[in-house]
This record gives sequence, C-alpha cells and structure tokens, in this order.
Amino acid sequence: MSGIPEHPEMWAFLTSLAPGATLSGTVAVIEPFGVFVALDDGPSHPLFPGVGFITYPELSWQSFDEATEVVQVGQRVTCEFLQFDTWNLEARLSLRAMQPDPFQGFADRVVVGQELRGEVTKVVPFGAFVQVDGIEGIEGIEGFVHQEHLVAGPEEAMSDVVRVGEEMTVVVTEVDRTRRRLSLAQQQDPSDDSR
Repeated sequence: MSGIPEHPEMWAFLTSLAPGATLSGTVAVIEPFGVFVALDDGPSHPLFPGVGFITYPELSWQSFDEATEVVQVGQRVTCEFLQFDTWNLEARLSLRAMQPDPFQGFADRVVVGQELRGEVTKVVPFGAFVQVDGIEGIEGIEGFVHQEHLVAGPEEAMSDVVRVGEEMTVVVTEVDRTRRRLSLAQQQDPSDDSR
C-alpha cells in the first residue's frame, strides 16, 4: 500500500515513532477485533476512528471476556508503541506493556513442587484451566492441568472428572516464564479414598 502521496502527514507521524515510545490518547471505538485510540499528538485517520490501535491480547495481562472490562469509550489511556502497521496506516499499541506482568511476579514466588489451591475456570477435552489463589497480592494467574495429571485418569471424559467452579489442590509442575505458562497436576485429597 502506497499511502505516502495520499497521506503524507500520517506517514510522517507514524515513521517518526520508535518502538517502546509512550503515546497517550482517548479510546475512540471498541470493536470485536480491537480498540481504536485517538492519539493526542497524531493526525486523524482517513478511515478509522483513531490512528492508534490495540489488539485484544495487548489490552491486559489478565484474561477478560469483553474489552469493556478493561477500557471504556472516552477513557484516557497511555500505551507503548509496538509497530507501524503500514497496511492500515495505524500505530499498533500495547496497554498491558504499561503495567508489570503479574505472571513474572508470580513466577518469582512459586517453585516446582509447591502446592496451591485453585478454582477450575474452563474444561477442555484434554484438561482443565485452574485459576490459583493469589500469592502476595498477585491475582488472576491461571495454570493448566493436563488430562494425564488429573486424579481420575486419562480414560474418563473431562466432564465426568472436573467441573467449572470446582475447587482443587494442585502442584506446580512447570513455570515457563517465556511463554507465560503454568503447568499443574491435581493433588489427590488424602481424605478421599474413592479414587
């Protein structure tokens, strides 16, 4: 896409930005595919409601169902510039980059073999996601218990083994800082002789 002749001001602004720069603006529109931000210092976009754009994964470190759980139209935001999207002529932004990553703080405080309590948040055919109880003020960390690490065993259907909302004791089996993944295994309750 050659937007230089048509939008020289836009190209000049976007090419002047360096990754890691801090940009502020106002949330203009929330769409199912991301959030448009009208930047304070940027020109208006010829097609979109803002020259800044935040994809859903870049909104927050915490999981959410709707973007409105994180931002509202009209809200002031300060974001980190990630890259210049030359196809759409927009500044790709990250709101979550402006906050410390809670997973890294969590990883600093847990060790493999540590026992934690948690609540099942989602059941899939090959295992269950468990949100572990907060550690020293860090909340919302989810880990995954693979089917083979559930007490009932791999031959049973997941819906028969575990349910959303169920509390369980788990043991940390791996903490992958790079991928931000927490692997867990269900710990059998010593008072439960039924399994």
